Amino acid sequence: MADKYNRVKSTGDLELKDRLVAINRVTKVTKGGRTFTFAAIVVVGNEDGIVGWGLGKANEVTAAIAKGVEAAKKNLIRVPVHKGTIPHEQYAKFGGSRVILKPASHGTGVKAGGAMRAVLESVGITDVLAKSKGSSNPHNLVKATIEALGEMRSPAQVAQNRGVSIDKVFNG
Repeated sequence: MADKYNRVKSTGDLELKDRLVAINRVTKVTKGGRTFTFAAIVVVGNEDGIVGWGLGKANEVTAAIAKGVEAAKKNLIRVPVHKGTIPHEQYAKFGGSRVILKPASHGTGVKAGGAMRAVLESVGITDVLAKSKGSSNPHNLVKATIEALGEMRSPAQVAQNRGVSIDKVFNG
């Protein structure tokens, strides 16, 4: 799974913005009473083709978010964005969540649900049609969306793999 993505090696010169996708309060019941911990799933991106996600767990919400941001910076991927949309249609699944991403014409906007929207906006995609099927669990939706985006290939990559010109990729 890790080798098929276009991994980003260093984050030193990137200006990453983080988006909180979901916070989950977990209760552990012990002999001494209830203990509350928080799990936060966070998406970071530079809104120019780089995105990553992370999960942070802590006893306080702010600490969980901070841990999530640090985890997200460790697994960034590069996504080909073509004129504000994705280069081709893509399907992916993770757990019970299934996502379908389709390119859209300029002016369409991001037609996507909550967890998918956060990922797509963090990448810098402005026009896309997205549909989620199956489970709406934000953890699995974020992972499925990142997997779909990681499998995207730009027209230049397709032309290079086939050994033809970019014009031939579009004209068949």
